[in-house]
Amino acid sequence: MSPATVACPTCGRELEWATAPFRPFCSERCRLIDLGAWFSDQRAIPSDSAAPDVAAAEDDSTEPRPK
Repeated sequence: MSPATVACPTCGRELEWATAPFRPFCSERCRLIDLGAWFSDQRAIPSDSAAPDVAAAEDDSTEPRPK
């Protein structure tokens, strides 16, 4: 049985799944490139619900709290 190979999601290079230390990536560099894309909002998980309005949340925070 031949080892399972997958493509690195960042660069597309083929790698053996069982022996790849950075799986599903081929290297730490590709892993960090992918992480940077998530941090810079180039990637996101789609959502059905809309994000709450930030301006409305700020308006609520300026009201005095009851004691």
